[in-house]
Amino acid sequence: METPATVAARDAGIDFEVVVTERPSSAEESARLQGVALSQLLRSIVVRKGQDDYLFVLIPGGRNIDWPKLRAALGVKRLSLPDEHEAREATGYERGAITPFGSSSPWPVVADQAATQEERIAIGGGARGVNLHMSSADLVLATGATVADVSRAADLD
Repeated sequence: METPATVAARDAGIDFEVVVTERPSSAEESARLQGVALSQLLRSIVVRKGQDDYLFVLIPGGRNIDWPKLRAALGVKRLSLPDEHEAREATGYERGAITPFGSSSPWPVVADQAATQEERIAIGGGARGVNLHMSSADLVLATGATVADVSRAADLD
């Protein structure tokens, strides 16, 4: 399946596999359908730094953004989540299919350090049910991601 994300990943020259599944209803179901551990499944979250200023934050399944850590890593006092329409405008992707690969704007990427502890990861492929499997090292290299400790276990919420 060809999407802007698969084209961008191929153009980046990295080794990846496209895995297509039915549309999952949860991160746990997505991981199961793809045959990966929840910790290998990365969510791409669009975060607003300011007007028309966004970034992608990549967080493994089972974890959430730790807002104080993310603000400290970025050296800012305020961050917010855009609504669904604004996220689509910023990335070109609908919620549930957002990925830094092939985004309509090349926003900076912050990858949680937990995401880099897995040798292979799964990340959205630009359409619901389309996923890219690749090495975490290739992900960081291809996206120019900054790696930082910006998450906490989801059960701490």
